[in-house]
Amino acid sequence: MCVKSARNNENLYDKQKADESDSFLAQGGICMLRGEEDYESYFEDTMRAGHYENDEKAVELMIRSSNSVIRELLRYGVRFEKNADGALDYTKEGAHSRPRILFHEDITGKEITSTLLRQAQSRKNIEIREFTTMVDLVTENNTCSGVVCVAEDGTRYIINADNVVLASGGIGGLYQHSTNFPHITGDGLAIAIKHNVEVEHVDYVQIHPTSLYSTKPGRSFLISESVRGEGAVLLNKNKERFTDELQPRDVVSKAILAQMEKDGTDFVWEDMRPIGEETILQHFPNIYKHCLEEGYDVLKEPIPVVPAQHYHMGGIKVNLASRTSMNDLYAVGEASCNGVHGKNRLASNSLLESLVFAQRAADDIVYGINHVDADVEKVDMSAYDDLDSVFAEYKENIFGEMERERTNND
Repeated sequence: MCVKSARNNENLYDKQKADESDSFLAQGGICMLRGEEDYESYFEDTMRAGHYENDEKAVELMIRSSNSVIRELLRYGVRFEKNADGALDYTKEGAHSRPRILFHEDITGKEITSTLLRQAQSRKNIEIREFTTMVDLVTENNTCSGVVCVAEDGTRYIINADNVVLASGGIGGLYQHSTNFPHITGDGLAIAIKHNVEVEHVDYVQIHPTSLYSTKPGRSFLISESVRGEGAVLLNKNKERFTDELQPRDVVSKAILAQMEKDGTDFVWEDMRPIGEETILQHFPNIYKHCLEEGYDVLKEPIPVVPAQHYHMGGIKVNLASRTSMNDLYAVGEASCNGVHGKNRLASNSLLESLVFAQRAADDIVYGINHVDADVEKVDMSAYDDLDSVFAEYKENIFGEMERERTNND
């Protein structure tokens, strides 16, 4: 979450550590338009993956903005992989018609986000507060003028702001099996619902086809889409291929679940050996290391994988400037729904979408004519005495909205 004051000071508040966001966990990469001849296929790949429920203007804006975003990341020092002649290297993932994905090993999200975090930490007008939880918005007459926060020691306080940007992530922490951090529980979305801010497609939840199967509790370890893009195959209990691995995520997930039911198993196998040892060790060193720690040598054997909750296409409804239906309130990243992804997200569009529309929000805050003064009455802080009850209610808000949307769509 980010709040901006009239003095152009910015405060970033994180529920846990600043480097514990789902963007840090992104493995595969970030998409980039590879010239005008790539536009139609990139647009079609995104639309087809989203079942043509995408907002076409938002998709076009994201794709057309990709080159400037990548140039900015390179300027900040992000280390994308390069080929032997020093040019940017590209990989391909499921549902992409051609290679257009930039990457850094299999920790692209960490490379991008840690670089941007260092930039933020170096700015004198930006304060970062970790272990600070937003519990509510301060509003009056459909205008946001701040947030209610709780510090790590339990201290509750109000932060007044001209503009508030909700970048609180998705809803993976609400699920038993998810590739997300467990503290990412859709707080921004739930609070928006509480204040009657418009939301959209809250029931559109993406299940990633391949997380490493484990009986251990905690976050599921993702096996990147890039693994299949580079040649890995999915096998049934008899070690036979049963599907086209490069279909959209929702299609592959359904195929895996159907095969598991047919085989009577809790997982299917993913064989990385067709990729080759050199590519595995260079492109996927962290996946290789983690699997080894779990007792699987991907150079010698297939690994057990199972679908897990991964991404939320729905969220707080925003326009192309990332404005919500409430004055002075913005939402970006997985907390928002700008229509780019439709019903199912295309692999490696999430980092790009987050950066494009975060920039749109920043531009609108700085250059737009949008600030509305609000006369806010005193906030009753006793409403947050029992935080467990508060967050239980927020969880009910999200699942209640999901059920309402499902009922309306039936």
